[in-house]
Amino acid sequence: QVQLVESGGGLVQAGGSLRLSCVASGRTFSKYAMGWFRQAPGKEREFVATITWTGGATSYADSVKGRFTISRDNAENTVYLQMNSLKPEDTAVYYCARGVSYSAGYYSAQYDSWGQGTQVTVSS
Repeated sequence: QVQLVESGGGLVQAGGSLRLSCVASGRTFSKYAMGWFRQAPGKEREFVATITWTGGATSYADSVKGRFTISRDNAENTVYLQMNSLKPEDTAVYYCARGVSYSAGYYSAQYDSWGQGTQVTVSS
């Protein structure tokens, strides 16, 4: 079972930026899609972004499109989420997840391994 460890969360003012990282254990990182999800207090977990195994294709939730960028470094077993122009409504615990295949979509069921999460708080 792969282990995923997120980092990079914190407190930032609205309009600021953060870069989240997620390091995966194991040798098969490059064979799978990766995704980022988030969960705000009192709300269900929601899709944020996904990237295919080679990094050749990405997809984003409408709420973050144009502000967030997902990327990966297969040599370092790491996936990133660059978050710019942050808004208070981006406040949530952010989770990275491994897809069940080389490509994955918006649904949690398409991911089989999850990190412990990192808190992002955006103040107004």
